[in-house]
Amino acid sequence: MPTPEIKICGIREPGSLDVAIRARAAYAGFVFFPKSPRNVTPAEAAALSARAQGRIARVGLFVDAEDAMLAEAMAAARLDVLQLHGQETPERAAQLRARFGIPVWKALSVASAEDVARAETYVGAIDRVLFDAKTPKGTLPGGMGLSFDWTLVANWKGPMAWGLAGGLTPDNVAQAVELTGAPLVDTSSGVESAPGVKDNDRIAAFCRAIQAP
Repeated sequence: MPTPEIKICGIREPGSLDVAIRARAAYAGFVFFPKSPRNVTPAEAAALSARAQGRIARVGLFVDAEDAMLAEAMAAARLDVLQLHGQETPERAAQLRARFGIPVWKALSVASAEDVARAETYVGAIDRVLFDAKTPKGTLPGGMGLSFDWTLVANWKGPMAWGLAGGLTPDNVAQAVELTGAPLVDTSSGVESAPGVKDNDRIAAFCRAIQAP
């Protein structure tokens, strides 16, 4: 089984970015969502982006963001990927993909096989689907350390690239990859000591857990 790509999401500190790069993560995620403890301003993202340039791909996470916010973040952070984590429709995803000319990922909350099947509606509109855990109603989307029944996406053979998110930690990611065959794994709270506070040792341990020596 090929080694999956790794995305460390919710990075806010230069030191954590450096650890993710040294640990051979493929993607660094910057959250542009003011309600999140992992939120970064465009200015903060610009500094992180400059540090990441040429070393790791930069993913911007947005939740039902308006065009003006997206454009500001794009200009500041020079993002490589847009990740949509709200209620964005296939039409909205396709619109953003055409406007900004970079890959678009869409996170889908999963609690049932029907939720997984929703990925089919995004064919042609996005470049990757991220299967994430469904959070309780009224709570923030993602970043809560919740997982879902991984057998729902075991060896998923859909019409687009995909990734696994939701409750992944250094302790369970190897099992998750073995069960699902996920080509990409995405973690945020699983490598934190507190909400929004990255634990650099956990970042390194997460990457080691699924990488060849």
